[in-house]
Amino acid sequence: MDNLTHTLTGLALARAGLNRLSPRATWVLVLAANATDIDVVAAFRSSLDYLDYHRHLTHAFAGMPLVALLPLAVVRLATRQPLEFWKCYAASLIGVLSHILLDWSTIYGMRLWLPFSARWHGLDIISVIDLWIWAALLLSVAAPWLGGLVSSEIGEVRRNRTGRGWAIFALAFLAVFAGARAVLHERAVAVLESRIYQGAAPWRVAAFPTATNPFRWRGLVEGAAFYGLHDVDLLASFDPAAGIVFHKATGRPAMDAAGRTAPFQALLRFTQYPLWVVTPAAEPEGAVEVRLLDLRFGTPRQAGFVATALVDPAGRVLTSYFRFGIFRPRSPQR
Repeated sequence: MDNLTHTLTGLALARAGLNRLSPRATWVLVLAANATDIDVVAAFRSSLDYLDYHRHLTHAFAGMPLVALLPLAVVRLATRQPLEFWKCYAASLIGVLSHILLDWSTIYGMRLWLPFSARWHGLDIISVIDLWIWAALLLSVAAPWLGGLVSSEIGEVRRNRTGRGWAIFALAFLAVFAGARAVLHERAVAVLESRIYQGAAPWRVAAFPTATNPFRWRGLVEGAAFYGLHDVDLLASFDPAAGIVFHKATGRPAMDAAGRTAPFQALLRFTQYPLWVVTPAAEPEGAVEVRLLDLRFGTPRQAGFVATALVDPAGRVLTSYFRFGIFRPRSPQR
């Protein structure tokens, strides 16, 4: 989930009543709602380290008690005043938990049970950026301010305009919206599972949310030799033949060689729907370019997570690297 959503959620939690725990509970909650993303410092070393360590221990349940101490330390140093430790620590734990729950709802996933298990968990019900959630949280911030402007215009004097009611509304909307998204996600998965693709039932299917329309999902179908991407509109009929098909690569020796390198190993630990793309390289003669991408975040035409290797005819890996961004294959994939 994006940092704006986390920040607004922390502010809503404070205005809903947790700010009564301590005079500085609001600052603690806003910082705590973002504290788990301290792991982004790994990006300063390399994009590969970011892939390995983002949503690592700081996003795991076992890391919560330690991460929750960071906001208290920051507020204590910034204000140079003592804190009501246990009250602020309780608020901080709630803020950290809100971040973990929101991130868990997205397609990126979480390693919730580190250091005991490195398995990724994700509910796939809410987009990393969701405009409906933005609207509800921004309304909870703006409504009290707008109400104050209206009251001043008509000469009405009202005190203690805390916005508590709007904050409670935003948090309730967030909970109900997530529940509704979970129900719609199950419907989208059921639609995908009930069809035949390339003459056979799918091995597995997935449905990923969009940022604007709760009824529209990005469907992913895996078969023995292909992946299919489909637009699933729960308010319209679904045609299993209308998707885009990506055939799985068959260049096994080159793929095995590339798969032993650190960039490919890191991406294989992360991806849940890996697509390999093997194409002839311009040079040296007989070499191939091997790419591995995560179909949750793009396609061969426009990929978000990509590991690339150049493998010579003897099976030696000449170069290997990972990056975020866009690459375009030499020939269009269908």
